[in-house]
Amino acid sequence: MSETPWARPVEENAAAVRAGRLSAVELAEVALAEFGRWEKRKAPPLNAFLALDAEDVRRQARAVDERVARGEDPGPLAGIPVAVKDNICVHGLPTTCGSKILEGYRSPFEATAVRRLRAAGAVIFGKTNLDEFGMGSSTENSAFGPTRNPIDPERVPGGSSGGSAAAVAAGIAPLTLGSETGGSVRQPAALCGIVGVKPTYGRVSRYGLVAFASSLDQIGTIGRRVRDAFLALRVIAGHDRFDATSGAVPVPDFRAAWDAGARGLTVGLPREYFTGDLDTGIAARCQEAWKALESAGARIREVSLPHTQYAIPAYYLVAPAEASSNLARYDGVRYGPRAPSAGSTIEVFEVTREVGFGREVKRRIMLGTYALSAGYYEAYYGRAMRVRAKIADDFARAFESGLDVLFTPTSPTVAFKLGERVGDPIKMYLSDVFTVTANLAGVPAISVPIGSVDGLPVGGQLIARRWDELTLARAAAALERALA
Repeated sequence: MSETPWARPVEENAAAVRAGRLSAVELAEVALAEFGRWEKRKAPPLNAFLALDAEDVRRQARAVDERVARGEDPGPLAGIPVAVKDNICVHGLPTTCGSKILEGYRSPFEATAVRRLRAAGAVIFGKTNLDEFGMGSSTENSAFGPTRNPIDPERVPGGSSGGSAAAVAAGIAPLTLGSETGGSVRQPAALCGIVGVKPTYGRVSRYGLVAFASSLDQIGTIGRRVRDAFLALRVIAGHDRFDATSGAVPVPDFRAAWDAGARGLTVGLPREYFTGDLDTGIAARCQEAWKALESAGARIREVSLPHTQYAIPAYYLVAPAEASSNLARYDGVRYGPRAPSAGSTIEVFEVTREVGFGREVKRRIMLGTYALSAGYYEAYYGRAMRVRAKIADDFARAFESGLDVLFTPTSPTVAFKLGERVGDPIKMYLSDVFTVTANLAGVPAISVPIGSVDGLPVGGQLIARRWDELTLARAAAALERALA
């Protein structure tokens, strides 16, 4: 093949595989060659992957081709390599969550999202790097080294799904799964110049996603273009009896959105997201984006989401509180390695967690434990949950006023340099200032490339009402087309 197949939409490549014009093995070899080019070079490797079994990838691809040869239809993702973030369980590969405390752990079961990918004919292409347990915005908190941004290897790819975003941006895999707790699909997608979708909470099963903050965690999709990311979302979405929080809501056929256009859409611009603190270059790209939507027929209207300023403090109470509970299971007894020097049961717990957890994970466990402790629960966690409800009400009122989607920046900055924010956790936490609100409210959102500043990508964020990913897909496709 004279050009990379990833230059074509995923559905075209899958259709070619189903028709026998292209083989799944060919696609697998392209992905493996790109993996080798990035990860085995003399310059610092991308470090986007924590596990990859090349022979298993080839075996999966051959199985797809054999099904086609028998006259079977492997599914809508026939032969497409899809990499999976390493906090999502996959049979046959480790699930480390980027942590020493789970080093070498292999799950006895597989995530529902992964099983649905396999059923759709996808080839599972390894496990991608992440901030430890999803706690970070730069993929520098991984116990196995940071991932680099393929656009500028001296900069971060965002996080915590930085490995998944980097794998797509580098042309290794056309699709990846990431996970979101406060923006961990959209923010790295923005910093790497690609598309990242966070669905409505409950749209995609969390079964097999290692828990960080259970009321916020979600699996999302990352791709090179809007229709690719939504094709993957349609495959993995839907009710799952193994996850009590998954919604029994029909999954739309997003193909209806591709040619619907922007005419008739009402787009809200929340004034709280466009303050004087926003980088002027990013503000300019955002203005160009909404002007492009307006030229394509959308109506643009300024709105207010008054509780936005409280989102970061509320999030950094709710998420650590839930993390402190979820991560209590990693004690050296049930999962992963155990500290060999411990002499008593208490020492096993203390030493294993001291050695096994990284600095950021320890920080958030302590924050969360404090917020839940006797005498402080209502003052911190309880109050944060009330603020969360007010943020959700802000979104509900905005959509009830006649808006179809909201438009905001995805990230307040472009990709920053490796090491630049490691010593300043507050500055790092503010990387998610525009994304945590959608997680707190449980609404769907997407980041779409809208240009660049000094050669570095800028992402624009669209947010829709709960369960309305179809309108989100329509608006995102219209924006993508308007800026092409």
